[in-house]
Order: sequence, then structure tokens, then C-alpha cells
Amino acid sequence: MKEEILEFEDQKVLVDLFGPLGSHLELIHKTTGVFLENKGNTLILRSENKEDLSWAKRCLLELYQLLKKGYKVYPADVEASLKVLAKDNKTDLHRFFKEEVLTVAGKKVISPRTLSQKRYLETIKKKDLVFAIGPAGTGKTYLAVAVAVAYFLQNKVKRIVLTRPAVEAGEKLGFLPGDLVQKVNPYLRPLYDALNDMLDFKKVQEMLDSGQIEVAPLAFMRGRTLNDAFIILDEAQNTTSEQMKMFLTRMGFNSKMVVTGDITQVDLPEKVTSGLIQASQVLKNLPEVGFIYFDQKDVIRHSLVGKIVEAYENFAPNDNGNKS
Repeated sequence: MKEEILEFEDQKVLVDLFGPLGSHLELIHKTTGVFLENKGNTLILRSENKEDLSWAKRCLLELYQLLKKGYKVYPADVEASLKVLAKDNKTDLHRFFKEEVLTVAGKKVISPRTLSQKRYLETIKKKDLVFAIGPAGTGKTYLAVAVAVAYFLQNKVKRIVLTRPAVEAGEKLGFLPGDLVQKVNPYLRPLYDALNDMLDFKKVQEMLDSGQIEVAPLAFMRGRTLNDAFIILDEAQNTTSEQMKMFLTRMGFNSKMVVTGDITQVDLPEKVTSGLIQASQVLKNLPEVGFIYFDQKDVIRHSLVGKIVEAYENFAPNDNGNKS
């Protein structure tokens, strides 16, 4: 059994490092397998694996420095730190968390939780068209909306346009009850949820009423040119190739576009090509276009979500739906 001894000076910071009832230490233990024993200002780390020991040690030291510099650490930050250091044990967490921070509406602070999220935010800043492809729970849409809101509040754009295919490929709303707004609202609800998480509900309503924020099904984009706008196409895997081309050619002057989707969740008819898959092939060599790919390691919802995604990726059913 290999052992490392860490000594810390600031007892108050140490309490925050350990977390409520030692929850942060328990999370580090469950993730790395390293046993941690606290004796006053000393923490003893034990593990059979040298790499795991180094992983846990680096995480604790980096989080301690973050806390000393005034950064509040939550369980999500501990999880993110472990993920980041698992990919690169030399990452400076203070630099990682602080470099790409978005302050939305003066109070909501949003920072990347994985290396892929960090690259995503960096790419949105640098390029006018960005594709974010990966499973649910990786922050593709949420971060795009956060950047859009930040850009609007900083007067970098004059409006935000959020869109997604309303119903699978054809956007056939006629069979649904209610007027047009009632028909499309259920499909656009995730976009409203993201907005309401970043802005006061009343402010969102005011911006919707004034047209500063537009949330609409993809069919409403046809024939338009969107200038001075931050435009997000969500659930893009369910666009046809024709719809995708139509959407991409809506970009006007001083505008940014972010296209998000999960190519493993295509709901199109079997012989219809996904516009997202085709676009990733057609545009891959254009230097002006950014592509960010997420995987289950970037899932930042409940820890079980990542395991569910991975389990489905490893499952290959036969025609009867049974594991072959």
C-alpha cells in the first residue's frame, strides 16, 4: 500500500475542502479508489495504485489553492476537477475554471466543467459557426444559451434566436391540439428552461415580447437573413439535409451560429439523411467552422446519466431487442 501525507495550514479552508460531513473526500475516494484519513490539518492518502494516488493528491492540492483564492467549491466542482485531472494531471484548475467564466445578468456565474466544455467556449468566441455534437447532459445547449445571453447583455448582438425541429423531420404540427403557439411550445420548452435559469422570468418575458429573444420552430427560419444575432439550432440531428442547408444560409452580418445535436438519437425516417451528420462531413475542412465533440465522460448531470449513456453505447440488440 502506497502512502502520501498532505499537510495544510488553513483550518477554515480545510473544512471547505472536505465538504459538508466530508462529502468531497467521499467523492474523491469513490472516484479514485484512494483511501483518505484525516488527522487534524493532515490528510493521509493510501492506495495500491501510484497513478490513482497522484490523481487524488493533485485534485486535493488544486482545490485547496482554489479555495484559498476565494473560489467556492461545490460537489460539481470536485467532480469536474477529477474529470479534468484524469485527462491531464498537470492542469491548473484555477486557470481552467477562471479563464472561461461567463457572468450572466450580473449574478449567474457559469464556468466549464470539462475540458471539452472549455474548448467549446473558446471555439464559440473564435468562430462564427460552431457545431457541438454529443450525448445529452454535456452542456451543449445550456452553454450556448449562456454565451448568447452574455453576448446580448454586452451589446455584441441585438437579439437571440433559438430554434429546433418541432416534430422529428417534417415538423407536422397539424395533428396536435391547440393553436400554433400551443402546438410548438412543448418542443421548445428546453430552450425556455435554459433562458429562465439565466435571466429573471419577467426579463425573459419582456425580451420575448419585444422580439429581442425569438424562440421558434425551424420552419420559421425559411426565407430570412439574421443580422446582429446569436442563433442556436438545437436537436439538429433531426433536421434533414435540406433543412440544415436552409438554416446555415440564414446567417447574416455580425452573427454567430451554434448547432447542437446528438447523432446517436436521430428520429428521422430510416432512409432520410440527418442534416447534422451530413454537415459534419461537408463542412469539416472549412477552417472558419468549429467542431466540438463530447462523449459520456463530459456528462455533467447526475453521475448515473453518464453510466446510462455508456451502457446504451455498449448494448448491441438483435432484431428482437435482445442482447446478441
